[in-house]
Amino acid sequence: MTPINLSPLLAQAAEAPADPAQGVQGLLGFMPAILGAIILYFFLIVRPERRKQSEQKAKLDALKKNDRVVTIGGIYGVVMNVQRDSDEVTLKIDEATNTKLRVTFGAIARIVGDEPAGDKKD
Repeated sequence: MTPINLSPLLAQAAEAPADPAQGVQGLLGFMPAILGAIILYFFLIVRPERRKQSEQKAKLDALKKNDRVVTIGGIYGVVMNVQRDSDEVTLKIDEATNTKLRVTFGAIARIVGDEPAGDKKD
């Protein structure tokens, strides 16, 4: 068995001391990619979602009697009463039996009367 000569490896390690600044430079070189990903996420995900939420809030603020709405459960109804202070809307569900349903503003998915003519199904 021949002995392993470690002297060249030890000499190389002694010549090149560990440089902590090199690790920081590597991290700084990676920062533009991280910032780019964050900006891309903001413009593709967060911003459109905020715009959608603000449009929905504006529609709910304009909700009034006799508007046709659809709840998040898929129930179609006509607004009979809006109580903004108690966050409640009364919907008339069935004309024949005069069935009414009380829901919160958050349960209103969309206002049917505001849809463009091209989106309505026949």
